[in-house]
Amino acid sequence: MRKQQKFSRGLSDKVRKSKAAPEIQKNPFEVKINRKKFDVLGRKSKHDVGLPGVSRSKAIQKRKETLLKEFRLKDKSNKFIDRRFGEYDNKITPEEKILQRFTLERQRTHDKKDMYNLNEEEELTHYGQSLAEMEKMTDVIDSDSDSEEKGLLSAELTATHFGGGGGLLKKKSGGDEDEEQHKPKSRQELIEELIIKSKQEKRERQTQKEEAQELTEKLDQEWKSIQNLLSHKTPKAESKDDTDKPKLDQYDMMVRELGFEMKAQPSEKLKSAEELAREERERLQKLEADRLKRMMGDTEEESVQTSTHISADDINDGFILDKDDRKTLAYKVSAKEPPAVSEEQKKATQEAARAELPFTFKAPECYSDLKCLLQDHSSQQQRLILDRTVKCHHPSLAVGNKAKLQKLFGFLMEYVGELATQNPPDLRTINALIPQICSLCQMFPEAACKAVQTLLSDAGHSMEETLEVKGRAPMPDLDMITAQLFPTSDFRHPVTTPAFIYISQALTKCVVSSLEDVCKGLILCCLALEFVSLSQRFFPELLNFLLGLLHLTVSNKHNTGLRLSVTDSCLDLVKRCTSLYKDLPSYGHIFQPIRTLLLKHFPVSSYPAPTQDLHREILEAIPEEPSQQAPLVFKKKKPIPLKLFAPKVVQILDYGKKRGNTKEEKERERLKHKYKREFKGALREIRKDTRFLAQEKLGDVMRRDAERKRKVKELYGSLATQEGEWKALKRKKRK
Repeated sequence: MRKQQKFSRGLSDKVRKSKAAPEIQKNPFEVKINRKKFDVLGRKSKHDVGLPGVSRSKAIQKRKETLLKEFRLKDKSNKFIDRRFGEYDNKITPEEKILQRFTLERQRTHDKKDMYNLNEEEELTHYGQSLAEMEKMTDVIDSDSDSEEKGLLSAELTATHFGGGGGLLKKKSGGDEDEEQHKPKSRQELIEELIIKSKQEKRERQTQKEEAQELTEKLDQEWKSIQNLLSHKTPKAESKDDTDKPKLDQYDMMVRELGFEMKAQPSEKLKSAEELAREERERLQKLEADRLKRMMGDTEEESVQTSTHISADDINDGFILDKDDRKTLAYKVSAKEPPAVSEEQKKATQEAARAELPFTFKAPECYSDLKCLLQDHSSQQQRLILDRTVKCHHPSLAVGNKAKLQKLFGFLMEYVGELATQNPPDLRTINALIPQICSLCQMFPEAACKAVQTLLSDAGHSMEETLEVKGRAPMPDLDMITAQLFPTSDFRHPVTTPAFIYISQALTKCVVSSLEDVCKGLILCCLALEFVSLSQRFFPELLNFLLGLLHLTVSNKHNTGLRLSVTDSCLDLVKRCTSLYKDLPSYGHIFQPIRTLLLKHFPVSSYPAPTQDLHREILEAIPEEPSQQAPLVFKKKKPIPLKLFAPKVVQILDYGKKRGNTKEEKERERLKHKYKREFKGALREIRKDTRFLAQEKLGDVMRRDAERKRKVKELYGSLATQEGEWKALKRKKRK
């Protein structure tokens, strides 16, 4: 791609430099039109039309002539100046330059050798040798050695520089020397002799290695025969050795003891929630299968009652303990004969198995299924049924179990509400089922949040509708007074905040017309007090409702419907409120009506001692006169406003560019604008120069790499040719 760009640029430069340049300006592909956002009357634009291709080619050519030359001469301190005769003279022809140079050279040499000239013919030499003798080519031997025998290297020189040569190039002695001079060994013969010698040395090394191996094996066998004699020692020798042994230090003894100590064994891997749920389901399925077999009478009675092993560390601290209500029979039987089981005993075992609760249950699909599943069972059995249902349908065991358990939470809330509305309410079963509801709420918080929000919104809408129709609404039933499943300490919560509002509406708008309504209201007050126990939020509806109940007890002296326990509960709640709100600045004003009622109108003498103690503690907690707070009034003097600077009016000219007011400010702004523009232009040119130099550097690297690859390729070709010729010569000699 880079080569194509260079080719296209070079071609475009040639085209632009040619005579067709005027036609380029008419070419729509070469012309760039700078469009305006809007036209201004009376303004002349200088750069409506541009030729970016022509401008680019000119800029590149200018950089080649200036910037590239500076880059090539960078970091070069010397220059080559050609001082030859006539080098920079364009008037002289090249032949005349050569003739004049030759003449000047002969004159220079003639002047130097004139004093030694013997009028002999001049002899041309090269490195001290006559060129005439060299042209005869009589001496073919290319050796610088001064030895008498030409063509051979001395043994000392060979041993010093080449390591000897294996005796192949040594000087011959006697009559063999004359014979060998006439028959010199070729290169091939020398190489073959070297190969033979290397093979012979390798064979000798192998032989030595085999002999050493045989000797080692022989020594091992002899050592085994002697080892038995060395192992048995006389008692005297043993005693001597014992006396000679040095005694161990305390440090050495401790090190040896540490080596024999027992190391900690790795504990078993902690099981995940999925593994625990799977094991629990398998255990329940196994127990259910065992129960079904006992119902059908297929199991064989065991002779001895097996006892379950319980670890000493087991403290039975689980939340749910499955009781084994099976009636087991134990017999005293011999080890040989099994006991005989009668039909009556089998029937009794089957009846006991039928009476047991199943260990596995199906998840209810609707509320009626849950009701049929839990009815006719005790509270503990209902708790056990729910526990086994949750274990058999854990979310990690199957895909649809999560949706089934989420539905089960809604059905449980409806079931608990139905139990609370009974007369009398089944509070024991509700208390047994509350832990299961809490565990499902923690398992599925989002689904539980939506279910409780729906319940609260429906109850709130029904209360509003009743108020619109009848003008009064009854106290909510116990189905709305559930346990706290969500935290109450948060400032805002998606469930607790609507519940807080619902309780406040119920205490404010619902009418108290019977003792049952009073009890419901007191339960709501207890829940409200628990809601604000951590956040200490002020709850005016709570105090207003308690004050109203106290007024009812005072005004209705002859009404026997109000119980003493209600009064005691109301006073206890008031005492808890005083300890909760004692740090408020308006504490005295808030509790002053309650103090007035208890001090002047409350018949405390007719109540028992515990109630009188509560009455006295409340009066002691509430101050007699509330602290006076200064009323809010306006200040006598108006506050001094902050100093504001006079607004600076800036004239905006030249399409949004701000200019100063005075002449100096305008000139300064104009220079700033010009400086920014020039700075941006210079920065743009620097970036273009850097890009141009980077392209040139890359081109140099690519050219050097191509040249190196070409030379390496030529070298490999010459080596391949040489190798081919050598192999051909070798084959020819073999033939």
